[in-house]
Parts: sequence; C-alpha cells; structure tokens
Amino acid sequence: MCGIVGYIGGGNVYDVLIKGLHRLEYRGYDSAGIALVNPSGTLNVYKAMGKVSNLENFCKDKNLDALAGIAHTRWATHGEPSDCNAHPHYSEDGNLALVHNGTIENYKLLKDALTQHGCRFHSETDTEVLVQLIEYIKVKNNCSLLDAVREALKQVVGAYAIAVVEKDHPNRIIAARKSSPLVIGIGDDEMFLASDATPFVEYTKECVYLKDEEVAIIERGEPLKLVTLENKEAKIDVTTLELSISQLEKGGYPHFMLKEIFEQTTTLKDCIRGRVVNGGKRIIISGVDDNKEKFLAAKRIVIVACGTSWHAALLGKYLIQDMCRIPVEVEYASEFRYSNPVLDDKDIVMAISQSGETADTLAAIKIAKRMGAFVYGISNVVGSSIPRETDSGTYIHVGPEIGVASTKAFTGQVMVLTMLAAAIAQLRGTMTQEQITEIGKAIQKVPSLVEKVLRLNEKIERLSLIYTYAHNFLYLGRGYSYPVALEGALKLKEISYIHAEGYPAAEMKHGPIALIDEEMPSVIIAPNDHLYEKIVNNVQQVKARSGSIIAIVTEGDTTIRNIADHVLEVPEVPEALSPIVTSIPLQLLSYYIAINKGKNVDMPRNLAKSVTVE
Repeated sequence: MCGIVGYIGGGNVYDVLIKGLHRLEYRGYDSAGIALVNPSGTLNVYKAMGKVSNLENFCKDKNLDALAGIAHTRWATHGEPSDCNAHPHYSEDGNLALVHNGTIENYKLLKDALTQHGCRFHSETDTEVLVQLIEYIKVKNNCSLLDAVREALKQVVGAYAIAVVEKDHPNRIIAARKSSPLVIGIGDDEMFLASDATPFVEYTKECVYLKDEEVAIIERGEPLKLVTLENKEAKIDVTTLELSISQLEKGGYPHFMLKEIFEQTTTLKDCIRGRVVNGGKRIIISGVDDNKEKFLAAKRIVIVACGTSWHAALLGKYLIQDMCRIPVEVEYASEFRYSNPVLDDKDIVMAISQSGETADTLAAIKIAKRMGAFVYGISNVVGSSIPRETDSGTYIHVGPEIGVASTKAFTGQVMVLTMLAAAIAQLRGTMTQEQITEIGKAIQKVPSLVEKVLRLNEKIERLSLIYTYAHNFLYLGRGYSYPVALEGALKLKEISYIHAEGYPAAEMKHGPIALIDEEMPSVIIAPNDHLYEKIVNNVQQVKARSGSIIAIVTEGDTTIRNIADHVLEVPEVPEALSPIVTSIPLQLLSYYIAINKGKNVDMPRNLAKSVTVE
C-alpha cells in the first residue's frame, strides 16, 4: 500500500527520489520520508506528515548531497500517522536507515526480546523493530549488512518489501521482498528500486521483479546481484517494460480519474485486440487454449477477489454460468483464506486483482494451489505477483490506472471475463457458433458504444449539482445490473464520502424500502433485458414512497422515462455486455458529485490503490 523508491547512480539522488515519490502518490499514503547517504559518510533522514510536497518544503534548507538514497510514502498500519512513525527509520546507532512495506506479524515478540537486550524504540511501528533487529544481529555477529538482513528476515513472520542503506557503505543499497512488490530498474551506470515501475520508467525500460525471499545487492559500479535468504545465488530475469510516460500524466484532464474514464474507448480496444477474430466468429484466450483439459474437466469455478474486482467477479459468475453451464462461486479473498475452503483438482480458482499484488488474493491463491486446484489469474500489471503465482491467466491490458477509484480496470476485467466465458463455452460446446459470432461481433462494437455513452458527460455534470448534498444513496439493479449497482455505490462512497448501498432490486422490500423518502435518491440500473418488467415494478415502489429516481435505461425507453425524475440513456447491447455501458454513467456521476464537494478524487482519504497488507 505504501511506496518505496531507491536510487544509486550519477544523477541527482534527491531529485530522482522525490520525483519517484510523486509518481507513487496514487498508491495512498499519510506521510513521506527520505534517507540520503552523504559522500562524507553521514546518513540524513528527513520526514514529514502529509503530502510529498510537505517533505519537499521541509528539505529546502537541508543537506541533500548524496551518493545513494531511499524514500518512502507511508500508509499507517502500526502507529498513527506522525513524523515519528513515518519512514525511513534509523537503527539505534544511526548507522542504518530502512524503509518497509508490509506487516511484521511477530513484531511485538521481536520488540520485547530486543528491549531486554537494551534496544530503545522511538516509534510505534513494526518497521523500527526490523531495523533494530538488523543492527543487533550485525553488531552481535560482527557480520556484513547483507548477512544481517538475511538472518533478520529469517526471524520475521509476515510480509515485507524493504530497502536498507548504511552510512559506512554509501555506494550500496540492500533490498528484499516477501509478499509485497519490489522491482529494480537497471539503467546505464545507475539502478533504481521501487514498489512498481512508475518511478523509473522515464530512465530505463529494463527491470527485474524480485521474487519472494530474494535479497538484492545494488551497488554502484557493480552488476546487480540476487541471493536467497540462504545465501544461494538467484537467477536474474530482466523484463522490458511496456509502460510509457504519457500513461502516467493527466494529458490535459483535471484528474486522473476523469482521464481514465474517458480512456475506456481506447483501453477496451486494447483489451479486445487479438482476442476476437474472424469477424467475431472465434474468441481466443490463450490461457484457455493452453489449458483445454482443465477447462473441459472443470466441475466448479471459484472466483476470489476484493473490492471492485469482487464486483467484476460477481459478473463473471453470471457470465460463466450463462455461457458455460459451470457452477461458479464468488468469494471475498479476505474471507476465503479463513473459511477452511474445500477444493480439489477438478476445481478452477480464478483470482482477480488490478494490481496483481492484493495481499488477501495472493494468500487465497497459495491456499488453492496447496489444495490442488488449477489457479487462473486476471490482472492488469505485467510482472506482478499474481501472474507469477498462478498456473495461467489473462492480462486485461488497460494500462496503468493511477486514480485510486477503479474505472477502466473494472470495465477491462468485465470485458476479459466476457471473452473468457465465451472462449470456455466455445471449447465446451455450450454455445452454438451462431451465438459465439453474435457475442463476438457485439464485443467488437463496445468501444464505439462506450464513446457514445461518454457524450452524457455534460448532462451528468449538470445532474450532479442536484444531488451533491444528499446524505445517502440507494443503488438498485437486477441480474447483470446488480453487481453494477454495488460498483456504483462503492464509487460514490470512495470519492465523495456519501453513504451509499447497492442492493438487488427485489431485496428492497426486505428492509431498505424503510429508508426511502424524498431525501433518499435511488439510482436504478434498468437496461432493456429479460428482467426489465420486474425492475419497472421496483421503480414504481420507490416512486410511491416519494423517492427521487435516477434511472440508467436503454435508448428509446418510454416506461421508466415516465416514472423516473432523471433518465440517462445508454446504447442497446446484449445483456451480457450491459454492465460495461451502464457502469460508465455511474462513474461520471460519482466523479462530479465528489468534485462538487471539493474532494480529492484521485487520492481519497484513508484509501490505497494497491492493498498489499492484510
């Protein structure tokens, strides 16, 4: 959830680190800090609460000369946000500074033991315990920093991505990871370190993703070296990034979220490209084609995910059951890992995560593999942990998503799940060729239809002014529109801080109808599908109780238009594709309500883009 940046090379260390921290702001944080190893042998640590700009202001009159450095943005887990709890943390003798993402689960046990040996602690964090442990081992055993890091990490229970600098060796950074992402950029006579590749993409396209329990020795003038915790040399796999600087900039939009909403015409084309061929007659998903026997033999599919990805997973259930006639269960990854799941080798577990680093989803994958299930990943970030941990999978290819509230990643996930379901149905023979061609042709038209939906932008901006100061919202949908209702409510909660709930429309009568009055707006997703007449009845029930109604309907609708207070029309598409076109107006509505309230839509409070801790 936090962000790590490190640099060693001939450039201005401070400038590279600060720019890198700005690039990682989208991950979510409450404080920032930097450690600079000075050529004269001093180690300067500067920290500040709040934004990276606060750290920059604090550093204006400080000594910023450095040969190497590490920096960090913190999202509080142990200890409240404060200057003291911010990273980097010093060791007791001031010789080491360390930054850390993740959670040290046995930190209290380690802290008690170190206290008995005379260590004094200045913060409430688990991270300070780790740097003190490394120093204690280094001094006690009179060993190198590398050996001390390896030995310390053998005693740690939990997740970590760390970087350590030492004032006695200003030309070296030691880094390691377990269950928290860390990537090394390799440039010309310089190396970078970061939680993801965004901080160094302008400097180099060559990178190495660290694997669990690998330790990196990053040293000026020396090639990168990787070892395991047992000090065995590890293989270095160099990856070429496909990321570009333009993808990390706003491109004239006021916020990344609005840019990413409008990018969906392009990102959906990228998602579809090469997967729907022969005029829509064939759907090619290589992960299915390469594992035909697994999908032919599958008796059940279990989808695990969190947050917005969980809403996409619910749609995946509808899609796979409708098209493939395979029973599907959808689980929150955070609950799945503690539910004592029952799996075997006839089960397929699908794991969905935009970042590919979601801690709970990764834990669910490990459980599924241990129980013999075939594990299939759906992710956006090439080289992330989930694609590496799964047996096979599919990238959604929508480009980096910087806004914390997911938009284009959600529609990308839904599109991949739609194509995946069609590819499995094609393989298993549960859809006719005519049906495959129909859905294939419809998929190819979606990007142009999304462009049409985006023309509602100005109308939605005006509509948002009416509802900016509502205290509660109810989102209702049936069938494929129920997960869209959940996602619409989540978007509003995330960025405007207005309480909102999504419900299956028929469940309204089982409790939520008691809340409906003239002050409770209801957003009803009602495309022209096989449940349309049912949801018309729900709309009438809301109206009978003086509820204000915003309805998402298919172009040409007349029935709900005559009941609802406000109507937003979307193009007609096959039922399976309706969630893509109906979700976009809800993204825009949430965006404009939040903007009207003066909220930071790209970095909403308390949220992080990638949840890499439990």
